[in-house]
Amino acid sequence: QVQLVESGGGLVQPGGSLRLSCAASGSIFGLEAMGWYRQAPGKQRELVARIISGGSTDYADSVKGRFTISRDNAKNTAYLQMNSLKPEDTAVYYCSLVRRAPSGSRLPYWGQGTQVTVSS
Repeated sequence: QVQLVESGGGLVQPGGSLRLSCAASGSIFGLEAMGWYRQAPGKQRELVARIISGGSTDYADSVKGRFTISRDNAKNTAYLQMNSLKPEDTAVYYCSLVRRAPSGSRLPYWGQGTQVTVSS
């Protein structure tokens, strides 16, 4: 199994910054991508950012220019640097990982989530 351990969430004032980390361990052969999703109360879970094995990144329009995703391949760890945080960024943030099995199927994994609260 794959285990994802998240850290870095917390309470921050509007305009502040947080850095989330997601360390993956276990059977992560065939790693294709890691990413971050978030879910606010009453809203659907949405993709915030993702990074594929080759280094390409994608961002939600709402966070472009403010958030940056990166990874350390040696540590199988993904990071999400969040700057200029807004109250609407308040949500539970979930780390995700996708690997490709030898059969060719993609297997998704999720962390437990970490709360990010942006409030004065």
